[in-house]
Amino acid sequence: MSTSSSKLQHQSWTKSPYFVSTDPNLIPTSTLNAWFATEEVYWANPIPDQVLRETLQNSLCFGLYKSNKKSPESTETGDHEPEFIGIARCITDFTTFIYLTDVFILPQYQGNGLGTWLVECVQEVVESMPYLRRSLLFTEDWKRSVPFYEKLMGMQVHQYQLPTDESEGQGLAVLMRKGKGNPSYEEKPKSCN
Repeated sequence: MSTSSSKLQHQSWTKSPYFVSTDPNLIPTSTLNAWFATEEVYWANPIPDQVLRETLQNSLCFGLYKSNKKSPESTETGDHEPEFIGIARCITDFTTFIYLTDVFILPQYQGNGLGTWLVECVQEVVESMPYLRRSLLFTEDWKRSVPFYEKLMGMQVHQYQLPTDESEGQGLAVLMRKGKGNPSYEEKPKSCN
């Protein structure tokens, strides 16, 4: 593992009782595969756990968790594993390119700003990469996803593919943002609070 990928895969952010971690070892593959089997994750299907583990190890993953630790004053003992409640996965060379995929928050945790926070954490890492040429993602959700990523990540619809019977705002949207390593980069500050 290179120094840059090692550094990126050992970051965390906290908004008690929630935290985001880029450690792929924290992500339970059986849980993620169960999510891939649902209608909510319409873009993916389950894959063998070992293949999924390797996929996660070769990606920059942002796991979202709810801490189940008791308060520091509590005398209760026992294992309090955090609950895995969301993910954003980046396919990257850890230097010049990031493709954002698999962004998902469990439905019962949606609507509380956690998805926004998760993507802000992704964007903080994107902004920290001095040689990044571009970040990219694909979506078919023109109504919610396109405005969401335009606002949070400064992305723009770069290209879209339309079947012959569809109009603009339908089909596949390709969103892109130039990074600091791109000669035509324009700085737009973002932060993860």
